Amino acid sequence: MNDRPPLLAHEWIAGLEKGLGVIEAFDADHPRMTATEAGERCGMTRTAARRYLKTLAHLGYVGTDGKQYWLMPRILRLGHAYIESARLPKLVQPYLQRITSGTDEVAYLGVLDGDDTIFLGRSGSPRHTSAGYWPGTRVAAQVTAAGMAVLASMPEADMDAWLQGRPMPAFTSYTLDAKGLRSALLKYRRQGWALSEQQLELNYRGVAVPLLDRHNAVHGAISITMPINREETDHALMRVLPVMQEAAKSLRPLL
Repeated sequence: MNDRPPLLAHEWIAGLEKGLGVIEAFDADHPRMTATEAGERCGMTRTAARRYLKTLAHLGYVGTDGKQYWLMPRILRLGHAYIESARLPKLVQPYLQRITSGTDEVAYLGVLDGDDTIFLGRSGSPRHTSAGYWPGTRVAAQVTAAGMAVLASMPEADMDAWLQGRPMPAFTSYTLDAKGLRSALLKYRRQGWALSEQQLELNYRGVAVPLLDRHNAVHGAISITMPINREETDHALMRVLPVMQEAAKSLRPLL
């Protein structure tokens, strides 16, 4: 699924693409890199990578000791600008609060971004302040209820294109393979909500409802993640799903 607008060759700024690529090269496995390492990860020469890193350091987005480079807190301005300006998180936030009030569980807004579910909002009761996902957290889409709810709501051809050739690592013994995932997504499409139990982490359950507009286009999903403990699946669904479905229904004409 690709809803990006087409771009003519003369409108393309290759330098901007490469600069953003250098930023995205930093991750949990590569928190600090030399220019050579950054260049290898970005497919560019050491000299080119060094120029981008030096520029980013001058702007305050990257720190350096003269050999290695790392991201600085200023980089958070980029993500914060989206959270502050985007319509969807602001629109959904009161409904996340409503879900938490009705279920006493943490509620999230998640959207699909490439391979991942990225969480853009959350609401939780005081007992949950140190648990769960925070805005900006990225998790493999195929093991999150929110990601599966979004995938299941896409046109089937787009869903299959997303699944095609994509790696499906097993996080637990319950993680679905590609065939099992496709079957589950078709089921979730029919029933209008998604369930993920112990696919990412043992003893945790996720429930999600897609956010659809009046034309059935999917904009994201609202979800709850909770410890399974001794609560049966049917009981958990009866407790949280009606509240989530009502929130999604109320949001539909607003999307």
